[in-house]
Amino acid sequence: MRFGVIVFPGSNCDHDAFYAAGHNLGQEAQFIWHDSASLGDVDAVVLPGGFSYGDYLRCGAIAKFSPVMAAVKKFAEGGGLVLGVCNGFQILVETGLLPGALIRNRGLKFICREVGLRVETTNSPFTAAAQTGQVLRMPIAHGEGCYIADERTLAELEAEDRVAFRYVDNPNGSLRDIAGILNAGRNVMGMMPHPERATEPLMGSSDGLAVFRSMLQSMVRA
Repeated sequence: MRFGVIVFPGSNCDHDAFYAAGHNLGQEAQFIWHDSASLGDVDAVVLPGGFSYGDYLRCGAIAKFSPVMAAVKKFAEGGGLVLGVCNGFQILVETGLLPGALIRNRGLKFICREVGLRVETTNSPFTAAAQTGQVLRMPIAHGEGCYIADERTLAELEAEDRVAFRYVDNPNGSLRDIAGILNAGRNVMGMMPHPERATEPLMGSSDGLAVFRSMLQSMVRA
């Protein structure tokens, strides 16, 4: 399986994602620069965390205009796997690949700590290797991680089983404790916690591997 990790000016979790896919998972991984018009021959794309373009205007608001995002959208529309983590999640909602928005944390402070995530569905290429109700431990590191959406969108996410993860102890005020969601096609997922920072015991948790193993498992079955 070949992972493409998008690198924006200001990305700071790109190497973590590269390490998770290449070292922990043992698969091919390559960096894709933000001004690339093509993704090359990849099976999955990761939009990593960080502060793309300094997060000026609004988190992810400038990154959505990067040339590479046209390729990411085309890839997603064709059924390709796209994972957005933290700032990557923010970019996905800005581009319209996922619904809703991410705003300032409830306490208006940057939060950096480990949280518990409850797996809400295993019916996705990102969670199939986990168990429904399983609690995973992963770190968060964000100032704008509060997920919001209108009631109609929230109802659709619930009815269509598109809430991938919920916080066990909501750290940022996200509506309905939402920590990660899927698109209607179930091939795009955005999540605020960092699975790439929880891929081996030395990091304090290896629970994040469940996300990457699920992606690999889905490709093997395909």
